[in-house]
Amino acid sequence: MRDNSSHYRELFLNDVPMMDARAPVEFHKGAFPGVINLPLMDDSERQRVGTCYKQQGQDAAIALGHQLVSGAVKDARVEAWAAFAKANPHGYLYCFRGGLRSQITQQWLAEAGIHYPRVIGGYKAMRSFLLETTEQAMAECDFVILGGLTGTGKTDVLMQLSNSLDLEGHANHRGSSFGKRATGQPAQIDFENRLSIDLLKQRAAGQQQFVLEDEGRMVGSCTLPLALYQGMQHYPMVWLEDDFASRVERILRDYVVDLCADFIALHGAEIGTARFAERLTQSLHNILKRLGGERHQRLHSIMQTALAEQQRSGAVDLHRGWIEGLLREYYDPMYAYQRDNKASRIEFSGNQAEVIDYLLARQRRAVLGD
Repeated sequence: MRDNSSHYRELFLNDVPMMDARAPVEFHKGAFPGVINLPLMDDSERQRVGTCYKQQGQDAAIALGHQLVSGAVKDARVEAWAAFAKANPHGYLYCFRGGLRSQITQQWLAEAGIHYPRVIGGYKAMRSFLLETTEQAMAECDFVILGGLTGTGKTDVLMQLSNSLDLEGHANHRGSSFGKRATGQPAQIDFENRLSIDLLKQRAAGQQQFVLEDEGRMVGSCTLPLALYQGMQHYPMVWLEDDFASRVERILRDYVVDLCADFIALHGAEIGTARFAERLTQSLHNILKRLGGERHQRLHSIMQTALAEQQRSGAVDLHRGWIEGLLREYYDPMYAYQRDNKASRIEFSGNQAEVIDYLLARQRRAVLGD
């Protein structure tokens, strides 16, 4: 039989399967990637036991918990735990602090003939470990910011580097006013956990220098760790350049063709197309105040004509009209101003191939200690 574990680093580095015995409401506030929620108590049961604990003490609360989770309810939960244990013989279970709930889960599994280890310290200890992982990386590693005008393909560059941190990928958001994806964003804690595990794995593989895209404090609804965001105001920068036509085509691909396909894959052709149109329209509306009424109305009219033609024939050509207008009149002036403010930090600028070559060479120098 394997021992209970407090080796959090190995658990995350090896993607060890884990079963979370906390209540669903706790799980949805924050969890770890790939973990399965198989609670000892559901939300209602947990609330009743918690109230009992406050009013009558631990013994009464434990007794109530055993009363609520008994008979067929208990049998069903043990059966689900057993199925997980058999499917993941090298996994672990945990609760919030590695205390009573995980011990009861472990005990009931043992009574069913399955000896399954738990994580000592539970979710709280693992979460603290990951927060410390991020803080250590901020203090000990080098970071380079990848900047550029909207549509230059910064994410495409990151995908070709072994030492990139894809903040937008972890947040499931493209980072702009139009950046919402068809699927929702993770909870804030989930976002932070994903970033920490990414840093942990890359550092274990020997990386000490990381490239990340220039972002604001918020990536959609996800907030960057304060230490990282503060560092991003000072880290050296590489600026990605591309011609206007290529940028328009890339935005058309990402924000129209691919986004529409994602909505259709999730909801079917009719509903998916309608929801895509609503999302695009809402995204433009979100920047109405910054655009001004006249400019918003003009771009909105072009967008609605393009959406109608796309729905009628499948053609997306008309979308270039509002994309070109947004770039020339809104995004490019804003980014040009930001570039001027960051000019002293820009150590290299070039097209996609040149930037990738430069960042790869920079990474090699870091590895060699030059």
